[in-house]
Amino acid sequence: MIIKPRVRGFVCITAHPIGCDAHVKEWISHIKSKGPINNGPKKVLVIGSSTGYGLASRIAAAFGSNAATLGVCFERPSEEGRPATPGWYNTIAFTNAARAAGLYAQNINGDAFSNEIKRQTLDLIKKDLGKIDLVIYSLASPRRTHPTTAVTSRSVLKPIGTSYTNKTVDTDKGVVSTVAIEPASEQEIADTIAVMGGEDWEMWMKALSDEGLLAPKAQSVAYSYIGPEVTWAVYKNGTIGMAKNDLERAAKAINSNLEKSVGGRAYISVNKALVTQASSAIPVVPLYIAILYKVMKAKGVHEGCIEQMQRLFADHLYATQGPRVDESGRIRIDELEMQAEIQKEVAAIWPHVTTENLGELTDIAGYRTEFLKLFGFGLAGIDPEKDVEPHVAMPS
Repeated sequence: MIIKPRVRGFVCITAHPIGCDAHVKEWISHIKSKGPINNGPKKVLVIGSSTGYGLASRIAAAFGSNAATLGVCFERPSEEGRPATPGWYNTIAFTNAARAAGLYAQNINGDAFSNEIKRQTLDLIKKDLGKIDLVIYSLASPRRTHPTTAVTSRSVLKPIGTSYTNKTVDTDKGVVSTVAIEPASEQEIADTIAVMGGEDWEMWMKALSDEGLLAPKAQSVAYSYIGPEVTWAVYKNGTIGMAKNDLERAAKAINSNLEKSVGGRAYISVNKALVTQASSAIPVVPLYIAILYKVMKAKGVHEGCIEQMQRLFADHLYATQGPRVDESGRIRIDELEMQAEIQKEVAAIWPHVTTENLGELTDIAGYRTEFLKLFGFGLAGIDPEKDVEPHVAMPS
């Protein structure tokens, strides 16, 4: 099958199996180049393990600390005339590489919000791993069916209170335009919190604790973002921001329970703005990222997912002195992005960006490169004109 990138709006609907494999190997090489993570985790559960920060976390644990990893994801295999999702190919690439290195790597593919998948995961941990010393919670889903009520909620990316108008960019067409977003209803706010808030993380941690599957001093981390004021209407102060507030509420509750039960800790890690499948869908944010990349690359401080996760593990979670946290107890690996000098430059560029000067004032080319890499395209040695086999089975 000839597999070329087919971009529709903010998503690519095709994925290249060999390209995804190459991308995963790039990330593995980076972790290996940084040397071992001293006193790192040994048995890790990653909930949301197939793309972005979740995948990068799994790679950091496995190839930085020789950890056994169990990944939970929800990915679609290939169908007749249609390649699999990138997360499917990523998971296969990671699993094969980890097992080749002599590491335990197992996967559960299904709805992580469901009781059924939680039960399968608990049973597999009991059978193969015993106790987990690190739980990464990195789910990014547009909908959630509650395991108790069976009510399905769908998240929205909207401001709260008043409508919001600002610049955005069609990253595929390179057109800068104005977007107007109507405010969310109370029901939409509640639904977004139900999907992207902290309740499911709490359910996972309670299930692991009740079954006695958390090791002494076990840690858990979930990911968040704050960003600059230009993004706040659709992020920090919008529906997704309300969900992230609930995630922080859950972190405090989980931390209290971990401290009492196993002497462990739970953290929110505030990460840098990056090109991911999730961030590409948020109005305004892609234009901000394109400008940010331009500024940070010029200053030599740009990082991607894998660089961020390597620092999170080595410099915070498993550093001798322990994590450095802000006044709210959050780990901040967005500190380079949020430097006053960098934000001042981004803010100075923002009002001047147009369709005509997009390529000059922003790193839209870098944005597109990173976006296509998520789907296995644009990597060295990957020929999209070459016939490839899209049907790749998940290792047993």
